[in-house]
Amino acid sequence: MSTVVVVSTGGTIAMRPDPATGKLVPAVSGDELVEMLDWPEAPPLELDDFVHVPSFDVHGALALSLATRVVEHAAAGRPTVVTHGTDTMEETAYLADLLLPASAEAEAVVFTGAQRGAEQRDADGPRNLRDAITVASSPGSPGRGALVVFAGEVHAAREARKVHTSALRAFASPGYGPLGHVDAGTVRYRRSPERPAPLAAPAELAQVDLIRLHAGSDGRFIGTAMETGARAIVLEGTGRGNGNDQVVAAVREAVAAGVAVVVCSRCAEGRVEPVYGRGGGRDLAEAGALFAGDLAGPKARVLLQVALGAGLDPSEALARATG
Repeated sequence: MSTVVVVSTGGTIAMRPDPATGKLVPAVSGDELVEMLDWPEAPPLELDDFVHVPSFDVHGALALSLATRVVEHAAAGRPTVVTHGTDTMEETAYLADLLLPASAEAEAVVFTGAQRGAEQRDADGPRNLRDAITVASSPGSPGRGALVVFAGEVHAAREARKVHTSALRAFASPGYGPLGHVDAGTVRYRRSPERPAPLAAPAELAQVDLIRLHAGSDGRFIGTAMETGARAIVLEGTGRGNGNDQVVAAVREAVAAGVAVVVCSRCAEGRVEPVYGRGGGRDLAEAGALFAGDLAGPKARVLLQVALGAGLDPSEALARATG
């Protein structure tokens, strides 16, 4: 049985209340997490205590370093589980997925976490960690890309989204459904995700801003993103990927200045398409915006961070990621 590497990064799964303030803070080491499993039949485990931070602090150089670390473990033939906070798990998991070889040559990379702190008697962390180790050890897991395992479900990193702030079933794959389930200690897969060839790991992630549009949006945030050094801007448009005349004008200026603009939807399901005029998606496309298919806004941002950091053309990266 292969040794499973458990990379600990913090998050709610490793948090307890601070005695002085009552605030949840990272306080549980990777070794303690493994001890909490109380699982004599567990496969051999190797601990990699990477960092102890909440996931809303996992970004930039830290996120890239983490993704590079877990991909190296997997490429060296070591199935890898990452304990991670739920807030930005979908982004870090997708970052790792973009760098992970598409074939079954690399072992599985599995992200998991918890919605309840480690001090709670009904904490969900131990069960999620046990399921994640089971998935990482499964012979059917390599080749499916980075995975998110939560509440007995297995999700593809590209598709997984946090859909509830506090419920134990925190993740779903809107429009797709889970890849499979962990049932009675056995992994049951329904399907495999389509996976393009991996991207090269950049020296650093490019600065990319994410802007959510709303009724009455204007060009102020787009202008500020340009002025403060964004190399690309992701717009979460309404419906099929729409804005308005003011947004279109700002997009035209951004593209003329060499800043890539990518449109996705603020809806949880469906694809964006350049259909509407009068400030809608067709006008955004004519202004030079690119469309991200069914890719969620945070995922489109991560894709552009990697692609631009590695010197790739944004349109090429989108074509590879969205089909």
